[in-house]
Amino acid sequence: MNSHEIDYTIHGNDMQTVAIELDPGETVIAEAGTMNWMDGDISFETKMGDGSQPQQGLLGKLMDAGKRAITGESIFITHFTNQGSGKKEVAFAAPYPGAIIPLNMAEIGGEILCQKDAFLCAAMGTSISIAFNKRLGSGFFGGEGFILQRLRGDGMAFLHAGGTIVKKELRNERLLIDTGCIVGFSPSLDYDIQRAGNLKSMFFGGEGLFLATLQGTGTVYLQSLPFSRLADRILENAPSAGGNQKGEGSVLGGLGRLLDGD
Repeated sequence: MNSHEIDYTIHGNDMQTVAIELDPGETVIAEAGTMNWMDGDISFETKMGDGSQPQQGLLGKLMDAGKRAITGESIFITHFTNQGSGKKEVAFAAPYPGAIIPLNMAEIGGEILCQKDAFLCAAMGTSISIAFNKRLGSGFFGGEGFILQRLRGDGMAFLHAGGTIVKKELRNERLLIDTGCIVGFSPSLDYDIQRAGNLKSMFFGGEGLFLATLQGTGTVYLQSLPFSRLADRILENAPSAGGNQKGEGSVLGGLGRLLDGD
């Protein structure tokens, strides 16, 4: 593979943005709706496909689009190209708070598996496909379902995760993880699902019924706050249809509503 060589700067700490610097003619591909800003000489085009196979016909593009639809992602990928004469910048961020993981694909073996909504952007030439989990258990009980995304290439790729990112190196070891906390991992690791302790622990422990297991030698990227967990907490404390409100600050909130005449 010959991915475009792009430079980048990551801005921020807890709610990060990655700014990609493109030389004339260079292209970066990104998930639809993730662009924050771009210089005037950068053009963008939404396409079915990541552009890693220029000779791919219409049928191949339709098949790739169908695979992305299975993961719940948009069937389109946006291509941003510098049409100017000097270096130009385009920036991306995910639609929820978190951090960005920069990956030099050539340095990590050219391939990584990641959860279906982790991909943010990558240098042109990066292949984005799906990977079916090998084991039936992981398909039924894993937070990511049957399907993970597979990134292949030799350039820069960027993943997005919620909360704090932790990178762990496994050396013929076994790691138990909440399924939603996995961002990505080396394809050399064996991914499976196991029951979370005994029946009492499963139903009353608060950790879910099943845990993901990664075993072998390779790299794992973890996130401390999966978006699904954040969304569940927001929904739990959101006002109900009947107008009831609960959560932290409810007493002061009630006082404020009283003063406002509510």
